[in-house]
Amino acid sequence: MATSSHQLLLLADHLKLSLLERQRAVSLNLDSHKQDGQIERSLSQLHDGLEQLEAQQRDLGAAEDDSSDLSRLRKQYSQLYAQFHGSAPPPVEASSPNDPALAGDFAAAKSRPNRTRSNRNVRFRDDPDDDDDDAEAQANRAALFADQERYRDEPEAPNHTDMDNQQIHAFHKQVLREQDEQLDTLGQSIGRQRMLGIQMGNELDEQVELLDDVERGVDRHSNQLYGAQKRLTTFSRKAKDNWNWITITILVIILVLVIVVLK
Repeated sequence: MATSSHQLLLLADHLKLSLLERQRAVSLNLDSHKQDGQIERSLSQLHDGLEQLEAQQRDLGAAEDDSSDLSRLRKQYSQLYAQFHGSAPPPVEASSPNDPALAGDFAAAKSRPNRTRSNRNVRFRDDPDDDDDDAEAQANRAALFADQERYRDEPEAPNHTDMDNQQIHAFHKQVLREQDEQLDTLGQSIGRQRMLGIQMGNELDEQVELLDDVERGVDRHSNQLYGAQKRLTTFSRKAKDNWNWITITILVIILVLVIVVLK
């Protein structure tokens, strides 16, 4: 099947969105390598499409213009390849769509949600029929991967050269939704860790209070022992001072008794 420049421009837009979502995941500390295999395959598809388009132009004998779609695609492929492999910073062209209809998707992929969002609605609902967004996402995913085989660790990605604007929009909307869900999960994990930290802090405060009580009890008993020691020292000193008088008194009594007996 002949490859058209319009299909390749849409594929280039798809790659730009994937790389923007990858940058977004890095800035949010999420898993940024989840789509690397798919991006690699899309780059290969774009490269193969460029070769087919060049062959078509050679067969037609058409002269190439610097402003032609083929020149734009070559330039964008080089920029996207360099951006993905980290050999060059992302150029301005890599963050703007070829098709203006995808401008909203590019803006969403470049957005950075607030990490400290509060009072967010939980995505789980008692009535799943009310969740139109989830139903739409499931329908979009089913449409995109209807021809997918059984589950594999590294499933084959669909041929993105055949995707139209609506399919690209649905695909990247689902990617952004998954990133938001990962961010919500990360926020909940941080919240649980914070609660555990508060509980540990409260337990440490209780342990400190118990140690303070033990310390006060030790101080009280130390004071009692110190008072008893002082009393024993005082009694010992007084007994030592009065020992001579006691000895004299005993000798006098013995002397009196001897005199009485001798008389």
